[in-house]
Amino acid sequence: MVVAADKGTATFSDIANGISDEFNFWLGDAFASGGSIGYDHKKMGITAKGAWESVKRHFREMGKDCQTSDFTCVAVGDMAGDVFGNGMLLSTHTKLICAFNHLHIFFDPSPNIKTTYKERQRLFENPSLSWDDYDRKLISKGGDIFSRSAKLIKLTTEMKKWLGTKQQSMTPNELIHNVLKMPVDLLWNGGIGTYVKSTKESHAQVGDRANDDVRVDGNQLQAKIIGEGGNLGATQLGRVEFAANGGKVNTDFIDNVGGVDCSDNEVNIKILLNSLVNAGDLTIKQRNKILYEMTDEVGDLVIQDCYRQTESISISALGGVGQLREQLRFIHGLEREGYLNRELEFIPSDDEISDRLAKSSGLTRPELSVLIAYGKMVMKEQFNIASITDNPYHGKLLIEAFPKKLQENFSAQMQQHPLRSEIIATKLTNNIINDMGMNYIFRIQEETGASVDEIATAYSVVEGIFEMQSLWAEIEGLDNKVSSDIQLRMLDNMRRTLRRASRWYLRHGSKTLSIQDSIDSYRSTFDGLFANIQDYLVESEYQQLESACLELTKAGVPDLIAYRVSSLSNMFPCMDLAQVAEIEKRDIKLVSNLYFKLGSKLELHWFLAQIDKQAVSNHWQALARASYREELDWQQRSITTVLLASDPKNKDAELILNNWMDNNQVLLDRWYHMMSEFKTSSTHEFAKFSVALRELMLLSINANI
Repeated sequence: MVVAADKGTATFSDIANGISDEFNFWLGDAFASGGSIGYDHKKMGITAKGAWESVKRHFREMGKDCQTSDFTCVAVGDMAGDVFGNGMLLSTHTKLICAFNHLHIFFDPSPNIKTTYKERQRLFENPSLSWDDYDRKLISKGGDIFSRSAKLIKLTTEMKKWLGTKQQSMTPNELIHNVLKMPVDLLWNGGIGTYVKSTKESHAQVGDRANDDVRVDGNQLQAKIIGEGGNLGATQLGRVEFAANGGKVNTDFIDNVGGVDCSDNEVNIKILLNSLVNAGDLTIKQRNKILYEMTDEVGDLVIQDCYRQTESISISALGGVGQLREQLRFIHGLEREGYLNRELEFIPSDDEISDRLAKSSGLTRPELSVLIAYGKMVMKEQFNIASITDNPYHGKLLIEAFPKKLQENFSAQMQQHPLRSEIIATKLTNNIINDMGMNYIFRIQEETGASVDEIATAYSVVEGIFEMQSLWAEIEGLDNKVSSDIQLRMLDNMRRTLRRASRWYLRHGSKTLSIQDSIDSYRSTFDGLFANIQDYLVESEYQQLESACLELTKAGVPDLIAYRVSSLSNMFPCMDLAQVAEIEKRDIKLVSNLYFKLGSKLELHWFLAQIDKQAVSNHWQALARASYREELDWQQRSITTVLLASDPKNKDAELILNNWMDNNQVLLDRWYHMMSEFKTSSTHEFAKFSVALRELMLLSINANI
């Protein structure tokens, strides 16, 4: 059961919690969040702040910082409303051109951002005030506040310019209908009602008769961004139509998730604190004091969730039509398991997907929003198993889910939390999908056949080896310092490296070591490789790394971040190198030197680039390409091992390689001839890669040592 406090029902939380206490229900007053003893969402502004993370991201991806640059806005609601009022105070650069609620239409053609901000603040601080109480002296020429009960509203020259009309007057509903179509930067929904539908929908299908006369179609909107602080401001098909027309929008459940997330945190915290009260460790008064003292930190945890979720959608959207077949596979998987009703959620049919492939258009953000929600729901359910929730490494997520004050004082008591497993499963789900995308688990399962707990382990190990958490945070810290496109491409690069490394670990990693021990077993190799990569790469390959790094630094990325991102593909072999060094009992520097020089001399690195460039047109070709990469990596490792065995006492990588090549010139000539065949054409059949890799395998088996 969900008890949601909405307009006029805020006291229901106290009623629900009273009933919970009366029946001695185990949740106590954690049954319904909010209420008189709980987090005040309006005072925190948490729903609006969460939605504003979406707005800021949309602006950032358009190359604008809405916290430092002026932008125009049309909005639904009034300053007394939680989401509207808080939202219209989150940037001092908001130029509110027009706003309306059920009583009034506010129109200010050329607002002064400083004075109008202060006036909105005044109205917000006194909920009894309406738009009619706004100081009209602050409204620019040609603007005013109009009653929605008026028969006609005379349009000024300034209003006509914004509305793009020559009409002399409009009815209030006609005015609102045209206001919604005005060319502004942001359409902020903080009110009640559905104002946007698609051309394919009738007003009757929308189910909001009160707004039939004002509603517009998604392709009629000229706003660049929609921020959905309120619920149901647009239909899903309306959003999709707006997004397909170039608009920036997620969905309401993505944008206004902050309030729900805050309630989740409150409930989990209250359950913990109530157990301490029942055990006599805290008084009710102490509990309430602690609860309120953590308000700001709880808000920060929520905002970070909102930020990361929209970021994940943006990384997925970056792939565009290139990701569509893979996403369709995920959709089919959800349908097959009975999780997704495609028609109900307005996910395109297979025929529609085919049309988009033909038109080179991928899924829109609203559609990706639905899929990321389903990805999280399904994964959270799958992760709630003992092999994950009882794993000490994943168990740290339970502690991290709570504010610092509780971590410092009550970590031991958290282990008895009734929702311990659910919290761990939820946090791990969020981390993985925010980092790796909605279909990471599904895709890796299809590629490897691994179980969900094995994949969760692989993700955690490689994320720890590559220190991705710190690098990810550093890239996020570049908001509004470098272009959003550069940021997202760096994060996508990290996502692909982690996915590739996860597959490696599932194939070759230890099944007996703990997650932390596995990370530790590779860390020194990773650090050594990163510190000495210039010594191992041949000059031309290091120049490629430097060139990629320079491209990022020219775009404003700090040197170290640029170098770490640019070297990710070069760092990938660190796990193979660590294992070879351990098995062969050879110095890691010798193994690394030999491995990279071999890759260059046999043109294996060039061959890998050809595999990466190979276009795929279906799922099986994608699997084949991935298997070719893995096979090439394995053969490079195998030949390195052969070389080490061929000269067990030699410590000179160059000499070992040259001696081996001299002894196997006939076999190598055949390999080089095959590479020449590849170089004669820019396009290749899949069979060519398979034949070449088999030849490489025979080379490692038949070579003289």
